[in-house]
Amino acid sequence: MAILHITKENFEKEVLQSKEPVLVDFWASWCGPCKALAPILDDIDSELAGNVKVVKINIDEEEELAAQFRVMSIPTLLLFKNGEVVNKSVGLSPKEEVMAFAKS
Repeated sequence: MAILHITKENFEKEVLQSKEPVLVDFWASWCGPCKALAPILDDIDSELAGNVKVVKINIDEEEELAAQFRVMSIPTLLLFKNGEVVNKSVGLSPKEEVMAFAKS
């Protein structure tokens, strides 16, 4: 399944109202570490399909969402469960760490 790109218009439906946990990647096109994280997130999306939803939010296009969740550095990963942030990770991490984060 392709990773969904989230906007303020679909954030509530796709993230806050999701029945499954949601791993949100705050990123930007000019961010080198974000580009390095992309294939890791693609793998995790495939491997955890049906258990964890992986989505992306471009901070340049969705500044309000980035500010709402106090994203100061990218990449920032937030894990949502039942509409609440339950975990946060900032910076590029190896796949094993991102996978463990997604399952936390």
